Amino acid sequence: MMSGDPLFYCIGLATILIIAIGKSAFGGGLAILGIPLLALVVSPVEAAIIVALELSLMDILALQRFGRASWSLPDLAWLLPGLAAGIALGYLVFVHVDARIVSLVIGVVTLLFTAHWFLKGRLAAAGAMPVRPGLALLAGASSGFTTFVAHAGGPPVAMYLLARGLDKTRLVGTTIVIFTLGNWLKLPPYLLLGLDNPGTLWNALVLAPAVPLGIWLGRIAHDRLDQKRLFFWCYVLLSTAAAKLTLDAALALLR
Repeated sequence: MMSGDPLFYCIGLATILIIAIGKSAFGGGLAILGIPLLALVVSPVEAAIIVALELSLMDILALQRFGRASWSLPDLAWLLPGLAAGIALGYLVFVHVDARIVSLVIGVVTLLFTAHWFLKGRLAAAGAMPVRPGLALLAGASSGFTTFVAHAGGPPVAMYLLARGLDKTRLVGTTIVIFTLGNWLKLPPYLLLGLDNPGTLWNALVLAPAVPLGIWLGRIAHDRLDQKRLFFWCYVLLSTAAAKLTLDAALALLR
């Protein structure tokens, strides 16, 4: 059965709208808000299923807004195989890895990376790191591995692409392609969970209209933000996600 709680619709629609705007404006970064906000009105498991389903829809619509002309193919040629390999490795060693330690390491490294940019990189002359196949493979593999074992695949790829110094549209378009592959590879388990909870699927369907609106608004924001300001907000989102990841992992290890 669908939720009859008006608060669910208020919080749910606002949450999905915000995530969709972030997807289309910055390539992602706001999805980290999804489960904590939705968990205020539904169970955490149901929140995770809803977010996974909505993200998959966002990916489809965002790919239409950011077509092949916005993709950095030389980077994707190395990042995507690395991502797939990392997800496969995560599947193979999942039971042997402490996700809390993985999350903590990724969070701390990302915080150091963003801190360096805010302290020095933001003030340096504009530049771009060339495509580095080995580093791209490592970033993709790290992202795939961490997205499987700790649901924290964004930071490794974001660090690599931000260091590349791509123009704002190529940065977002390339990020969307990578997250689309990761999200769709993780979708089947969430769909199976949803089939056991039909009400969750109905709730996700009810919130779905917020997705195209958010993608449209996000693209408008993307087009209006200049390169410097968009990069600034990308780093803000990355550092916020890293701080939450580090805090959650540290608290989990202390329990």
